[in-house]
Amino acid sequence: MRSAKISRQTAETEISVEINLDGSGSYDNQTGVGFFDHMLDQLARHSLIDMTIRAKGDYHIDDHHTVEDTGIALGQALAQALGDKKGIRRYGECHLPMDDAQVRCALDLSARPYLVWNVEIPTQKIGTFDTELVREFFTAFATQGGITLHIDQLHGFNSHHIVEATFKSVARALRLAVETDPRKSDAIPSTKGAL
Repeated sequence: MRSAKISRQTAETEISVEINLDGSGSYDNQTGVGFFDHMLDQLARHSLIDMTIRAKGDYHIDDHHTVEDTGIALGQALAQALGDKKGIRRYGECHLPMDDAQVRCALDLSARPYLVWNVEIPTQKIGTFDTELVREFFTAFATQGGITLHIDQLHGFNSHHIVEATFKSVARALRLAVETDPRKSDAIPSTKGAL
């Protein structure tokens, strides 16, 4: 089973992440940041990665450390669950529409972290959630997960729709990338022989 458990504790946050890459998309995410939990639920559901996350943070300051550190721990869990990456498809992509918004994601589980971010969220807040934290989350997730991650907003004017389409497009691309390739289930998907 391709699964992982990660615990991360700092002076700012306490995070635990448990994932199963071969799951059904079940989730139980409780970070103390309501909108962020909703987005993590979307990430699990649409990637078919089972996900349980618990986070406690320094909310009296803001939600920044909680969101960023969750991205760090989730990226570490993904890298651990993938192991040597033998048999995975490696690449994934998705064009995802949500009402007025359309977001495109392309990713490579390359072990070469890089984020290309072309997303403009028109408001600074969605409810009480700081929208600038969406990029912080994906930066941490890509860095610790070893993901080359390109996210491009093609359309959209509603902040909630744009952000939700972003999480869903990444989820759908991730689902493709972590799947086992039935034609090459015994090989690492690289001419180098390692990722």
